[in-house]
Amino acid sequence: MTLINNNRADVPVTIDESLCIDGCTLCVEVCPLDALAINPDTGKAFMHVDECWYCGPCAARCPTGAVTVNMPYLLR
Repeated sequence: MTLINNNRADVPVTIDESLCIDGCTLCVEVCPLDALAINPDTGKAFMHVDECWYCGPCAARCPTGAVTVNMPYLLR
């Protein structure tokens, strides 16, 4: 039996820009590693470093569900 994970991402946290509120900084404020930032050109959040503890406050705090924490299979 082979298990294939098709839900892989290049970064631990992804932001759906279509859901991200321009200028909202809630996810950035709660990240203990300061891994998220606001793009000054778009006003949208993005992950600017790839270090992540997968702790999840960024996703929990996002009012629109734009933030997704891509938990590695072995940490689930």
